[in-house]
This record gives sequence, C-alpha cells and structure tokens, in this order.
Amino acid sequence: MYFSVHQLKAKGLKISQIARNLNISRNTVYKYLSMNPDQFKQFMEELETRAKKLDPYEQQILQWLREYPDLSAAQILDWLKERHADFKIGASTVRSYVRELRIRHGIPKTVQQRQYEAVADPPMGEQMQVDFGEVKIKNLQGNPVKLWFITFVLSHSRHKFVHWQDRPFVAKDVIDAHELAFVYYGGMTREIVYDQDHLLLASENYGDLILTHEFASYVRQRG
Repeated sequence: MYFSVHQLKAKGLKISQIARNLNISRNTVYKYLSMNPDQFKQFMEELETRAKKLDPYEQQILQWLREYPDLSAAQILDWLKERHADFKIGASTVRSYVRELRIRHGIPKTVQQRQYEAVADPPMGEQMQVDFGEVKIKNLQGNPVKLWFITFVLSHSRHKFVHWQDRPFVAKDVIDAHELAFVYYGGMTREIVYDQDHLLLASENYGDLILTHEFASYVRQRG
C-alpha cells in the first residue's frame, strides 16, 4: 500500500484520486507520502512490537473488519461495549488501533455507495420526511456546546420545521417533537418517511423494520 501510494503520486494523481483508487482515507495517503522508506519501515515495526490496550480484543476486531470492511471505529467501540461490560477504553484509542489493524492486515475501508434516483414530487399533504442531526456551536460565553435537532420537511413544498434541544433525543422527545410539528403545519401528512434511527427502530429483522415499543405505540395511537 505504501509503495502504491508513492507510485500513483509519481504519476501525477491528486490525493483524492489516490485515496479512491486504493480505497483508503486521504489522511492515510498524506501520512504515507510524508514518510520515506526508512520511516515507513520503522512505523511498521512499531505497530508490530508495541503492546496495546486493545490487543486482547484484536482477533475479535479483525473478524468484524474482515466480515464488514465498511465498519467505522465508532461502531466497533459500540460493539465492544455491548459485549464487554467492563470495557473502559476511549474512542481515540479504538480509532487509532482500528486504523493500524487495517494497515497491518491490508483491510481498506470500503464504502457502500448508495443508489439514488430522482422521483416525482408527491402531491401536497402526501409525504413528510424526518431526520436527525447534531451540531457544535459556541454559547454566549464562547464555549463550545453540542445541540441535537430533528427536522420535518414537507416533500412537496420543502417547508421545514426543526426542533432543537441541548441533549440527545430519546423516544419521548421524538414523539413530542412530532406533535409540535403537526401543530406547526396544522395537520399531518398521509405518510412520513424516516431514515433508520435507533430511537425508532429496534432492529431490521432480515429487512423488516421493527419499531421500538414507545414509537410503535405512538404510531398505533396516531394511525
């Protein structure tokens, strides 16, 4: 991988082109280009010999990466916490360890490309789309704070309603935000389309979406 990066750079490819060709991140391309062969050799030797906090979990992480190459370090951290109640290692350590495992074992992160196609705008009142987001901003004192939001967008007019709060959403917050949106719009659309989210979906059940208990009750109540 190291020599492939340098060969493609010598041919005049840009950083983003090299990253796409080799299925690695642009940061990895920058890192390899900054090393001469001796530095890279030393880097690989350090990876092999340095004892890591995550070494006891190496085989498990490797199995996940080989089975699901597009896994993020954040997802791996969640899985480790779910399976090991005493797991206390931080996100940055997991991120670094996963990156080194990918390099050492040649497991580039593959991104599954979503397929998109244009669809005709539905008629007025037919459809609303709902999604979640989060953002960091500075408060009046200049300190960074994190905010969470849920958006409701009418598919025909693109008219938007956004509900903000200073903590992560739980199912009750999502239900309350729906009611606020219905009041704002003066009604509800015939259908509402959601991206997958753990507040609404407990699992996929081989393609069938299973709503969480709280949201399923709300759906039944609201019809």
